[in-house]
Amino acid sequence: MQFAFCNEAYVNWPFERVCGDLAACGYGGVEIAPFTLDEDPRRIDERRAAEVGEIARRAGIEVVGLHWLLAKPDGFHLTAPDDALRKRTVEFLRHLARLCAAMGGRVMVFGSPKQRSILPGEKAEDVFRRAADAFRAVCEVAGPLGVTLAVEPLAPAETDFLNTAAETVRLIEAVDHPACRLHLDVKAMSSEPGPIDRIILDNRRDLAHFHANDPNRRGPGTGTVDFAPIAQALKTIGYDGCVSVEVFDYTPDGPTIARTSLEYLKRMFDLA
Repeated sequence: MQFAFCNEAYVNWPFERVCGDLAACGYGGVEIAPFTLDEDPRRIDERRAAEVGEIARRAGIEVVGLHWLLAKPDGFHLTAPDDALRKRTVEFLRHLARLCAAMGGRVMVFGSPKQRSILPGEKAEDVFRRAADAFRAVCEVAGPLGVTLAVEPLAPAETDFLNTAAETVRLIEAVDHPACRLHLDVKAMSSEPGPIDRIILDNRRDLAHFHANDPNRRGPGTGTVDFAPIAQALKTIGYDGCVSVEVFDYTPDGPTIARTSLEYLKRMFDLA
């Protein structure tokens, strides 16, 4: 099992230093929020992205992929009725796919709750169709580059579109492209009625990437979620992807979160 850590928890740290600390912790990879490299990732070119990947490799880890894709800058929306707005969003995601590939990354996690939610007056079936068309257009660029677009179900508290793994898989099937697959996140799955390990087992065919965290917005092992059955479920399905730690509460600090999270995850997976 490869473990990675999402870099934004290292607030204001230079990327090279982040990679060095994660390697010292024992992580095999780093997952990047593009806005941490530039608040407008459109200013990053593939040459700069390749340099980012090389920085990680020199530290002894790899870039596993990107997440928080539409966090910055403002002005994107996946499902809006405005054709020009959706086209800009697709082109931006295609740009990120090229950057991800240049870094050596393999996955882009699409969460972006505000930029996918159903706008007032819109019909759910129209939103579904637009999302499928947009994801397919992104995958037409990402797929040949070896990059998977991993779509993340999120809790109703965050968005009103794609709240469960089952709903997300239905959209993935509509996209009908091998580069469009499923991402599962422990915090998000905690909002579903069924047990987390059951969700993992039921979606083994589509699962491409996994985030470890807790509904308290902190790292794995800090709250009420028991990761033992989660680790067992991932082992049962033969999951050979990456388990990335993603937190939203950065206290006390990135290095401490990284270390305590990895210690806990290794213990859970060793027991599974």
